[in-house]
Amino acid sequence: MLQTPPTRFAYLGPEGTFAEAALSSAVPPGEGVRQPVASVPAALAAVRAGEADAALVPFENSVEGSVPTTMDGLADGDPLVVVREVFLTVAFVLAARPGTALADVRTVVSHPHALAQTARTVAGLLPDVPALPASSTAVAARAVADGEYDAAVCAPIAAERYGLVPLAEDVADHPGAVTRFVLVSRPGALPEPTGNDKTSLVVVVADRTGALLDVLREFTVRGISLTRIESRPIRDRLWVYSFSLDCEGHVAEARVGEALAALHRVSEDVRFLGSYPRADGRTNRPVPGEAADAAFTEAGSWLARLRAGEV
Repeated sequence: MLQTPPTRFAYLGPEGTFAEAALSSAVPPGEGVRQPVASVPAALAAVRAGEADAALVPFENSVEGSVPTTMDGLADGDPLVVVREVFLTVAFVLAARPGTALADVRTVVSHPHALAQTARTVAGLLPDVPALPASSTAVAARAVADGEYDAAVCAPIAAERYGLVPLAEDVADHPGAVTRFVLVSRPGALPEPTGNDKTSLVVVVADRTGALLDVLREFTVRGISLTRIESRPIRDRLWVYSFSLDCEGHVAEARVGEALAALHRVSEDVRFLGSYPRADGRTNRPVPGEAADAAFTEAGSWLARLRAGEV
C-alpha cells in the first residue's frame, strides 16, 4: 500500500466522465475528496504539485489503443508511479437537449477517442454532420447543454447529469470496448506483490543496431512475458523514440528486479512506472522453475561459494 493512503483524488473531469465512473469503482464514493480537472496533464500536475494525493487517468482503450497525453505525461516530468489499474466497459449515447430531433443536429462533439469508437454509427445517423473534438465526453455533454453544439457522444451518466436526452443509445461501433485507467501517485512504498502483478516502464534505447532486441532479450532470458509494448517519440529529440511497456511480475521479484537492473545497464534511460496488482481478469503465466526467486537465491549462494574458494 501507499505510505499514506490517498484521500484527495484528481480525475479527468468535469463530473460525468468515464474517469469519474472508474474512480468510483476503485474507491468507494464516500472515501476521499474528488477533484475534477480539465485535462490529463492537469490531473498529473495536481499530484506532482501536492494538490492531490493520486490521479485517475485513462491509459488505453481496447479499440483505439493508448492515450498519448497520459503516456507522455508519465514519461516526462517528475516521476509518478501507477499503484492500481481499473478496467471499465464503456457505453456511449448520442445525446441532445430535450426537444432536439436527429434532423435538427448540425454539429456533434466528443472526446477524440469517443468519436473514433463511434464514427461509423454516428455517421450513419448523422451523415455529413461534422464531428468536433472536446477534452472529455462530459465537457462535450456540458457544451451541448449550454447550447454550444447540437449533440454529444457521451456516457449515459453525463447525459443525465447535464439534462440531455438520448437520440440514440449504444452507438459504439464495437460494443463492449474497455478502457484501462490507472491510479498514479508520487513515488513511495509500492503495493505488496500479489503473485498476479504487472510492472510498467519507459525505456529509451541507445541509437545503435539491435538496441531494442537487447531490451527484449533481458525479459526473455528471465522468463518474463510482456503484455504491452509500443513506441513513443521523444519530443525534444528528432527521430528518437522511447518504448512504453508492461510486463508480468513485480519489481520485488528477483527476475523482474534483475531485468530492470540489466535494462539500466544497456539502455540510455529507464523510467519505472510502478508494480501493481493485475486487474484485467487474466492470470500471469506460470514462472519457470529456473526463473523463480528460489532459483535466483540458490544461484547467488553457489556464486558466493565459488568466490570464497569453495569448490
